[in-house]
Amino acid sequence: MEHSELDNKMRILLSAKKLFAKQGYDGTSVRQICEEANANIALVSYHFGGKEKVFEALFLNLFPAKKLLEMNDLLQDPVEGMRTMIHGIIKFTIADKELSDIVQQEIMLESNRMRIVLEFVNPMWSKVKQLLEKGKEEGVFHFTSLPQALLMVINLSLAHKKTCLIEKFFPNDDIIPDILAEQTVEFILRGLGAVER
Repeated sequence: MEHSELDNKMRILLSAKKLFAKQGYDGTSVRQICEEANANIALVSYHFGGKEKVFEALFLNLFPAKKLLEMNDLLQDPVEGMRTMIHGIIKFTIADKELSDIVQQEIMLESNRMRIVLEFVNPMWSKVKQLLEKGKEEGVFHFTSLPQALLMVINLSLAHKKTCLIEKFFPNDDIIPDILAEQTVEFILRGLGAVER
């Protein structure tokens, strides 16, 4: 693919991501995406085959789960694996707020596109579940119910997405992604009994 074609394709994807996050999938037209991308409307069909394929291409090209799950050395040990996964998830949700917001919208709406979203999201949470199981088997993690432990880990990992609820209490506090990720991981590991208090 020529450089200009690649640029057009990426501009369309980035424009779609921005608009889907802001207006929702159903509230965004192909024409709006192309206007935002400064691209000919025919390029959506040429490169992707329609709006739904643009949506799918966002995840194929921009969702970080594959990179995260390829860190095999770090994912063998339950504690280090949990650190790697949770840190990566938090950093992604802060660094790419638009794509993270799209994930959240589609899951909350239980849209027709939720299947696509879950194809990319579920492997991450499956890995976290495996790490919880392995940690419990090895006596590193201590919890009663695996479903409840996984639910708590998921909720704590994504809790920062609700900062608008506490902004009035901490109006001048900026979230520093690395610090938030480290503190959340430590909080989770303490809750699982893997870090001494």
